[in-house]
Amino acid sequence: DVPLRERSTVPKTFVVPSPRDRYEIAVKPFVTEKGYEPEPTLDREMYRKVLTIIRDLLRSFEQLPSLYQDRGEEALRDQILLHLGARFEWSAGGETFNRKGKTDILLKHEGANLFAAECKFWGGQKQYLETLDQLLGYLTWRDSKAAVVVFVRNKDFSAVLDTIASATPEHPNCIKLVDRPEEAWFNYRLHIVGDPNREV
Repeated sequence: DVPLRERSTVPKTFVVPSPRDRYEIAVKPFVTEKGYEPEPTLDREMYRKVLTIIRDLLRSFEQLPSLYQDRGEEALRDQILLHLGARFEWSAGGETFNRKGKTDILLKHEGANLFAAECKFWGGQKQYLETLDQLLGYLTWRDSKAAVVVFVRNKDFSAVLDTIASATPEHPNCIKLVDRPEEAWFNYRLHIVGDPNREV
């Protein structure tokens, strides 16, 4: 029996915030040696935007585990593709054939590869290094931006990060750690298979 009164100061309408525009793809010609035709490549800022979108989505997986805990690798990958495709002006595909196999995520601009990613559930150091081999096996000398997206169900997440930090530099294609923007985000420079002068 509590009397309820509507406040007279509440506006009857409100302005909906404008939606954010899709990012236009910023592609730059990139030439490392004389004689090569320029190939489109993502600049560092756009590459970081792609990785940030993936990172933010993976955080939502953590915050809403009931929505994602029973999903397989393909379903989680499709969520990533959905978010990337909605945010950028490009072609995004899953299980797309490139060089020696099908990469989980391949982003293209006018037929040229811009970004490739391989998604895996954490299965230990051996499987992680095999995933690096798998991804590098998909890349051609034109590919310069790639990522391994690791879904971790282990309770001891710190041990997984320690394993990645110690195992990656031991990979034969690893050149160096570029930076570690966050605890669970490692940026490494590697070279593609068979060509130590072409970095990814």
